[in-house]
Amino acid sequence: MKVIMLKDVKGVGKKSEIVNVKDGYASNYLIPHGLAIMQSDKALEILGEQKKAEAENIEKMKQNAREIAAKLEKITVEFEAKGSGDGRMFGTISTKQIEEELKAKHGIEIDKRKFVEKMAVDHFGYSKLKIELYKGIIGTVTVHVNEKK
Repeated sequence: MKVIMLKDVKGVGKKSEIVNVKDGYASNYLIPHGLAIMQSDKALEILGEQKKAEAENIEKMKQNAREIAAKLEKITVEFEAKGSGDGRMFGTISTKQIEEELKAKHGIEIDKRKFVEKMAVDHFGYSKLKIELYKGIIGTVTVHVNEKK
């Protein structure tokens, strides 16, 4: 029996795939548990519409990521930190602090887990940090740390 998978099932198929399974497995397990539906013309039509809508949604997300990347190129996030007399910085500026500053001052919401390098800024001056906004779309934000007097 050919079924259209509604969810990923290990060893059977992934969501939106059309797979051939035994009749009993489909009618006794997959269909009652909402994991699959029988293949029909109407089901294939709905599947096509869902794939088209998903593709449009992915394209919107990519476009949004490109726009945010362009904005980030122009932004410099400013911080002040205490320093020792010899020019070294006490503490670090974390990705969480950078995320909060971008949200507060520039209205850009970025998850701190999206930073490519998981390092914190631990020196005075300018640093460039890369952020993966979407698969393959990387934005760069400039962080400037001044010594607090």
